Amino acid sequence: MSNNTDNQSGIALENIPMRVSYTINNEQPVISTYIGANPLFYMDCDDDILEEEFSFSGTELGILENELATLSKEIKTLDNLSADFTRSLEENIDIFMEAKSSILGNGETEKPTLESLLSNLEQSRLAKAYLECATKYGIEIRQTEQVESGVYDRKNGSILVNANLSEAEQTLVLSRELRRHWQHRQGALINPVSFHPDSAILINRAQHADLAASMVRIAWEMQLSGSKRTWQYIENSAFADLGRAFVREAYLDFRTINNGQAATAVFEAWFLSERCRAEDKKLIRQMLADQEGYVFDVENTHAAMTPSFIVALGEMPFGKNYLAIHADAIMTDAIFTEVRDRSNANFLWFIKFERTFRETERDLQSEFSSASGNSAGTPKTQDYSDEEKIITLYERHPARDKDARAETKTYAQAGSNNIVYLRTIPGE
Repeated sequence: MSNNTDNQSGIALENIPMRVSYTINNEQPVISTYIGANPLFYMDCDDDILEEEFSFSGTELGILENELATLSKEIKTLDNLSADFTRSLEENIDIFMEAKSSILGNGETEKPTLESLLSNLEQSRLAKAYLECATKYGIEIRQTEQVESGVYDRKNGSILVNANLSEAEQTLVLSRELRRHWQHRQGALINPVSFHPDSAILINRAQHADLAASMVRIAWEMQLSGSKRTWQYIENSAFADLGRAFVREAYLDFRTINNGQAATAVFEAWFLSERCRAEDKKLIRQMLADQEGYVFDVENTHAAMTPSFIVALGEMPFGKNYLAIHADAIMTDAIFTEVRDRSNANFLWFIKFERTFRETERDLQSEFSSASGNSAGTPKTQDYSDEEKIITLYERHPARDKDARAETKTYAQAGSNNIVYLRTIPGE
């Protein structure tokens, strides 16, 4: 058999011209896919015509260059965004793995030391001022597992932070407790339950809103210094709305960080959120328990809230007081004072009713005791004799008077002067 012939048809392959066909996704959806016998195709036109058709003027070339430059910038911007997204994704993965390790307790990542936390906080100017204030008053900062998140022990002069939290969480908790110590030194860390119930609600809200504003500002200053992990935690946590309120003011004008406008935006955003309901519920539970005897103790003189408390609460280590000019509005505006939750409002009404009832009862008792004292001190104006005075409620009969007088004299001899005789006579 010859190598130049087809086994089936017996036709020489060299006599068959080359044929070109097409396919679509390795399929032939039509009956004939034949294109031609020449595998190379050229356009049936001259080069002069092509040059005329695709020639550009100077203006068109300039426009095209501008479009190419704009496209090149957009490509670079997208590349930068892609790089930032990749870097942020890697950092978020690290944060997630750190949180996972903290929850599972497998010890895959090392816990942040107190020295590293303090060095990170010192990158913020505000946190550094808080640390200097704490050092001035001898406040001890310790990591422990005996607290849920963090606490400022005012009696023992120490700040305790949970050592099992992540680095970003410990940084925020320590920032919060340092601000709480600052409130103490400014005279603004007052137990809310020692005030009138209406004032106690506002004071408790204002204290927690001030703590949140301080935490957000410290995280932002650390982010500006290069330590971005704490701010990234805020952006991906429940503090995201507060962070956006702060950044909105800081981006428009960086001077709003020191003049207090950015912190005021966070303070107001805190009141507009559902955090008021949660903090009101916690406070009302404390007031109902009344473990210290502040709420229902009628002898306790409840102080009245004044604008001086708001001014003390907004005091900063440097810069302007961010709450001083808003003190009157905070005390009167319904956004800050109204209890919008129905359940909390009902329990608060009960507390105020119980307190008012006890105060009214105390006033009545004091009036009665004073009236009794005055009557006891007045001299007698009538001279009563030792004779018996009998008031009978039945018709007197001479036959029965003898026995009645004998019984009455017996009571008179025992020291009784006024006798009301109500004994019934048998048979009547």
